[in-house]
Amino acid sequence: MMQIAAVDAVLRALADPTRRAVFERLARSDELNVAALTRASGVTQGAVSQHLKLLKHAGLVVERPQGRNVFYCARPDGLSPLFDWLVHYDSFWRDRFADLRGLLKEIDP
Repeated sequence: MMQIAAVDAVLRALADPTRRAVFERLARSDELNVAALTRASGVTQGAVSQHLKLLKHAGLVVERPQGRNVFYCARPDGLSPLFDWLVHYDSFWRDRFADLRGLLKEIDP
């Protein structure tokens, strides 16, 4: 059964372009701390921290404290609720493509 709250959290987290950029940067790296993410983001460290908090709440990142630093890494399996939700539309698109294929064959036999 699909968890609508989880889908909402993932969609809300990825709706913001800055948050999406932070997630994508983490997905391309092993792990980064807030300072490294701030340097590349063009926003304040406080804003990056808030974005990370929402990404963590959505299950898209995990944190690892080390001394005074906290390192973050992407958790791609956090996208699973979104993939599961999209699977419900697979048959919709499959049917539409089948209809399009039939129409194209009628137009150009």
